[in-house]
Amino acid sequence: MATAAKDGTAQRSVRATLWILLVVYIFNFIDRQIVNILAEPIALDLGLSDTQIGLMTGLAFALFYTALGLPIARYADRPTTNRPRLIAVALATWSAMTALCGLAQNFVQLLLARIGVGVGEAGCTPPAHSLISDIVPPERRSSALAFYALGIPIGTLLGMMIGGFLADWVGWRRAFLIVGLPGIALALVVHFVLRDPRTRLAGASDSTAPAAQNEMSLWKAVRSVMGSRAFVLLLAAGSTASFLAYGKVTWTTIFFQRTHELTPGEVGFWFGVVNGAAGIFGTWLGGWIADRFGAKRRRHVLSAPAIGMAVAAPVAFLAYQATNWQVALALLIVPTVCNSLYYGPTYSAAQGLVPLRARAIAAALVLFFQNLIGLGLGPLFFGMLSDLLQPGFGEESVRYVLYGAAFLGLVPAFFFWRCSLRLDEELDRKG
Repeated sequence: MATAAKDGTAQRSVRATLWILLVVYIFNFIDRQIVNILAEPIALDLGLSDTQIGLMTGLAFALFYTALGLPIARYADRPTTNRPRLIAVALATWSAMTALCGLAQNFVQLLLARIGVGVGEAGCTPPAHSLISDIVPPERRSSALAFYALGIPIGTLLGMMIGGFLADWVGWRRAFLIVGLPGIALALVVHFVLRDPRTRLAGASDSTAPAAQNEMSLWKAVRSVMGSRAFVLLLAAGSTASFLAYGKVTWTTIFFQRTHELTPGEVGFWFGVVNGAAGIFGTWLGGWIADRFGAKRRRHVLSAPAIGMAVAAPVAFLAYQATNWQVALALLIVPTVCNSLYYGPTYSAAQGLVPLRARAIAAALVLFFQNLIGLGLGPLFFGMLSDLLQPGFGEESVRYVLYGAAFLGLVPAFFFWRCSLRLDEELDRKG
């Protein structure tokens, strides 16, 4: 009975940790993505070009996010690091910098504030993935990391809805302030409530305990991670998927405002609800499929993302071609679900392809490429293409950029398929 009670307490602790980390990740994406729905009002107020919008929404954030991700992950992998405390400091930092975005008086100041958001958010996901992988058994890892990844669609949904409503009601400056400040209070909750299992194992003699393991050097950890061919293919798949995802979400919100003449509030509500709900369902479904079918054969951990992205391409093209915004929105449900299937399986496979002591590094490397290539270059590249096409297509330039983006979804589908072929051999084979 004592053992059963102890197991029940441990399970409740795991659930509480997962829920708190989910809320933190929701705040992460609210603060990261709110700039997308506010981009058009900001551009009109500050006189920005589409290329500057791309820099503001993507590259300014991504450069520093990726540059700091690896050293922070190396610090998170140290046996003496308290990961919840690291997450709390990161949360307080990016929340304060989000609020400062509302005080920017020109493009340079806004760019610097967005850089600050990237600096803070670099300290969130690598230690969170490492922590989750320590407290959840491998057979439930995809579902647990997919649950954490629900912060992406939920945060994006709330960022669009709240940002769009506040933009129409109080303006884009106050929107940043209202959204940013509550994260500082949440950081206190994380600091005082979450516990790192390393603190309980610090005095243990068990050689499998994280605190008792020898620490890897940064170079040795990176070399070990990159020695997996499956992991390299996974990076290619995740990076190209992220490139398209970040580019499309930024410019689809602008597409509905320019081409279909909706207000930021209307786009924030309708696109936010549809994109968010479909993303939540797709993220959950991807983790469920990976755990259910991946348990029978490891390659099926990535089967759903490969198939889903191939199916999404033609449907997305039809959505951007629609002349009625309600039809376009309805058609986007299918590609959004299909393109969201990869979150849990990707991060789960990344954790299963590397040694235990390099888990945070593995998460950081995935995030490094996803954010540098995806968030950093996706919105910027789409914005530059839009500027190039504007002389010939005017306000419709964004539509034609999104046409191409729809069919580029076949690229990550190919990489996910190629990676899946190696999972039977490599997944969960390293200690």
